[in-house]
Amino acid sequence: MTPEAALATKGWCRFDHDPLLSQWVHAVHPIAAALTRDPRNIEDWLRCGGTWFAGVNVLPNDAQGGVEDGPQLCGRAVDVVTALHGAQNWDRAQVSVIYPRYPLPMEGESAAAFAFRRDRDAAHVDGLLPIGPDRRRHLHEPHGFVLGIPLTETSKGASPMVVWEGSHKIMQAAFCKVLADVAPREWGQVDLTDIYQAARRQCFADCPRVVVHAQPGEAYLIHRLALHGVAQWVDGADAPPEGRMIAYFRPELSDISRWLA
Repeated sequence: MTPEAALATKGWCRFDHDPLLSQWVHAVHPIAAALTRDPRNIEDWLRCGGTWFAGVNVLPNDAQGGVEDGPQLCGRAVDVVTALHGAQNWDRAQVSVIYPRYPLPMEGESAAAFAFRRDRDAAHVDGLLPIGPDRRRHLHEPHGFVLGIPLTETSKGASPMVVWEGSHKIMQAAFCKVLADVAPREWGQVDLTDIYQAARRQCFADCPRVVVHAQPGEAYLIHRLALHGVAQWVDGADAPPEGRMIAYFRPELSDISRWLA
């Protein structure tokens, strides 16, 4: 099955080791590791009792995905992204790092929210932000896709990405019910909380939960509507001292109407 077919059918695809991507990882890894040790970044991004460095948009890459004197982001995964979405002006990547014992409770996190993080991998669809005191979900960050690029070598139990296969189809059908007759420029005003939570329950019931584990030089691409999350750290899992480190690119769509396409 081609990556394009896998993405359409399963909602995700994985790319084998790519020498071009490996060169990019080699240039990015020391910069990303240094960012996680910066006291200012630690204050801003260390969460879940010190077991997760969220690192949203902290990598100082340019529009070609490169850092300092390193190579631009390229390889098979980028070729597929370009074929599906056009050439990218890459956003600054997230540097997401998980450490042993993830997850521990986050300050201010309710017992129910922590249980969902621990037992349901904090499963979510990107871009649906909780707004207001009641944390109602609205579409405010219409990402085109999620591209994950591991920066450290780990065993499978070191808090891998998980995806509910086929969930993108369930989510698409659910959101179409409430957004089909709404002008795309007004989608961000629509409260999607109830339909999203109902669709998520259906995904849990009907879609297989699949662990997506990859090593440096490999990558994976996740459909923008696929339900995904991060598994808890398994006792005895192997990772280097800098933790399970992954760079995520999640550029927003220039045309929000494509979000449901």
